[in-house]
Amino acid sequence: QVELVESGGGLAQSGGSLRLSCAASGTFFKINDMGWYRQAPGKQRELVATETAGGETNYADSVKGRFTISRDSAKNTVYLQMNSLKPEDTAVYYCSADPVVSDAPMRFTHLRVWGQGTLVTVSS
Repeated sequence: QVELVESGGGLAQSGGSLRLSCAASGTFFKINDMGWYRQAPGKQRELVATETAGGETNYADSVKGRFTISRDSAKNTVYLQMNSLKPEDTAVYYCSADPVVSDAPMRFTHLRVWGQGTLVTVSS
């Protein structure tokens, strides 16, 4: 079983900064992509940023230049540094990870795991 634990959400003023963290624990062979998604009230969940195991990053256009995703593979942790926050960034932010688990010799299963979500509120 793989678990993601998020921290770092809260209240910020417009133009301010917050940093989210997400640590993966459990038994797995490796973790491929890790990332962040968000869901605002009344809207669908959307991609914010992802990072591959090799360090390639992908950002939503709405956060490019303001948010930075990073990973500490040794700690199985992904971070999201959010700068120049805007009220429209208000949402529940979810961490995601794609671990590879093995339940039998030479048999691997690719999973998608989600964190519990952390609320980010940006006031104007």
